[in-house]
Order: sequence, then structure tokens, then C-alpha cells
Amino acid sequence: MSAELLYALDELEKDKGIDKEIIIAAIEEALNASYGKSETEGNTREEFNRDTGDIKVYAQKEVVEAVENDTTELSLEEARKIDPEFEIGDIAEFEITPKNFGRLAAQKAKQIIIQKLREEERTRVYDQFRAKEKDVVTGTIQRIEMRQSKDGQKERIIHVDLGQIEGILLPAEQVETEQYKVYDRIKAYVLEVKDKGYKSKEPCVMISRSHPNLVKRLFELEVPEIHDGIVEIMNIAREPGSRTKISVYSRDENIEPVGACVGQKGLRVQVIVDELRGERIDIIKWSPYADDLIASSLSPAKALRVFINEEDKSATAIVPDSQLSLAIGREGQNVRLAAKLTGWKIDIKSEAQVRASVEEELFHDDNEEEPVEEGTEPEAPIDPYDENGEFDPDLL
Repeated sequence: MSAELLYALDELEKDKGIDKEIIIAAIEEALNASYGKSETEGNTREEFNRDTGDIKVYAQKEVVEAVENDTTELSLEEARKIDPEFEIGDIAEFEITPKNFGRLAAQKAKQIIIQKLREEERTRVYDQFRAKEKDVVTGTIQRIEMRQSKDGQKERIIHVDLGQIEGILLPAEQVETEQYKVYDRIKAYVLEVKDKGYKSKEPCVMISRSHPNLVKRLFELEVPEIHDGIVEIMNIAREPGSRTKISVYSRDENIEPVGACVGQKGLRVQVIVDELRGERIDIIKWSPYADDLIASSLSPAKALRVFINEEDKSATAIVPDSQLSLAIGREGQNVRLAAKLTGWKIDIKSEAQVRASVEEELFHDDNEEEPVEEGTEPEAPIDPYDENGEFDPDLL
């Protein structure tokens, strides 16, 4: 080991970003492992010269009048051959570097240096990606592993190359409708960074394609107003691979939040839809008023009126007859996502259903009129029809 080693350490520090002192400490550890405190040499000190790269071994023995143990003691006569100033009780130190020590130490040092380099690199990568938790990363699918689940079904584990670390996309975090192929580039949400990976001792990143926050982070990347905090995403309801609803609010009255998210000619939201492989996204304007929020959440259907019950946090939304199916959605998806987005239990009724219900109630009331006290006027029944004979839910 010499100046060439020092040059190599400098290059490692420059290329890998690993502190040279950490590697030197590993070399000194290697020296102790290579030579140590042998029975023949007693106490020793191994020295790595940081200026020249040379390695030397020094014996340390106590100066005595009469030697009883030559492994740990040195006579005064022999000690003064090294240094005339030595006295009884001093510790004499002198070089005993073996001829082949450099080669042996180099082998040991190489092993430990490699180990230390791996540990330092592992720690550096772990810390780097730990800072990316709850963020979005981009990677390339490198392999797809098939395994058998606990219930005997086949499932796939997606291994994603994120550069310096591997991302693991487990079945629970995949989107059922998505097809994954080797070499596909994907964006994913970072759930957690683990110091030991799946079937590996190396760190790994647990990622998700189905998490609602993936949509949130994609909007933050694509919409500057969200990134800058002017427009805020208030809530997200998602059924991965099919449909997502988000409610947005603007802190600046001059900026329309839905328009900012959609972008000119829908370009901004289309980028996100493409990344989510065609997943539909409904963007609604958030409101502090429950009836307005619920009405907006049923988009693309238009609610005529929303009645709310604060006690059990339920609501009834009245929609045109032609939009009943649209408001409910296929297999109830639209109203289900609206309920999840707003936090309210929502019942959908068409104008015809409400009209029939009101007429039935009026007919029932006509057949069961309560006696009216003498001298009082009976209450007029509610008439939900306007002057043109059209049903008007606002008259209810």
C-alpha cells in the first residue's frame, strides 16, 4: 500500500461521495484484524500513514531491569539501543513490520474496504430515498415475479428499477386493470423505504399505483398552482383504474381552481389521465356548504336540489329524470365516490320519484284530514307545482 492507494481513495471519494476517512478507518480495522495482539509480539500498534499510504507495525514493551516475559518486556540495555533516554517502567515502541505484512494486510484491507463501501453505499441510498417517502418516483419495470398467494391463487410481484435502488410493487398496490410489461416506464407513489428488501439484504422502496395520493402528487407535479399552494386539493376519492373524484379550492379569488387543474384545452389533466392509463378524473370545486359540495360531487350529473340531514349526515339529491342513471353511475360508482369524497351518505331521487312521493303523500293527507277547530283556517297543502304546472323541487 502506498501513494497509489491514497489516489484510489481520493477517486472513490470523488466518484462515490464516500468520505475518505471512513475508508481509512476500515483499513486500520483491517490492520488490527491482520496482525492484532499476537502471543509472540505482545502489544502492537498498527499505523497507516495518511501522507504516504505506508503501513507499519510497532511493538510496545515495558522497560525492565530483568526480563521475565520477553513477549511483553524489554531489558533496559536493549531499550537504550533504541533510545538512550529510556528508563525503567517506560514503554518502548519499535518497528517490527514483517516483510510480507503489506501483502497480507492488503488482502484483509481489501475485503473490509469492500464491505465498508457496500455498507456506506447502502446507507447513503437508503437515506436518499427515505427523503422521498410519500412522493412520486419514476422507474422501469425490470422483471415480473409470479408466486402463489396464501389462498392458492397466482399473483405477481413487480420489480421496478429506480436507479440506485429497487422498487417493489406488491399485488395489493397494483391496479387490476393495468397490464405491466418488462421495460415499461411507470410512476408510482412511495409508501415506505425499507433497509432490507424483498428477498434481499439491500434497501428497497415499497411503491403503489393504487394509492389516492398518487393522483394528488401527479397533480402537484403537473399544476403549478397546486405546487405553489395557491390551489389546494381538499379531498380525493378513488377507485383505481376506473375513476377518481377530487375537490379543489383556490386561496386566490382570481384563480378558478377547476380550470387551473384542467388546463388549457384539458392538457394538464390529460397528462395525468394518460399516466393513470385512461382512469377518468372528475374535478369539482370545493365548498364549505354541504348542499353545494354534494351537488357538485355528483358531476357530471346536475343536481336540481339537495336536502341535507345534519343529524345523521345524510342527504337526498334530486336530479332530472334523464340524469338519474348518470348520477348513480354504473354499479353505483358515481354516487359511491361522491359519498366518499364529501363524507355524506347520499340518496339519489329523480323528479318523477319525488313527484310520485309528494302526490302519494297529498292523497294520503286528503283521506285522513284532521278535524279543524272552530274559528281556525285549515293549513293549505303544499303545492310543488309552479304557475305553469311544472314540478319545482324548490317549492317543497
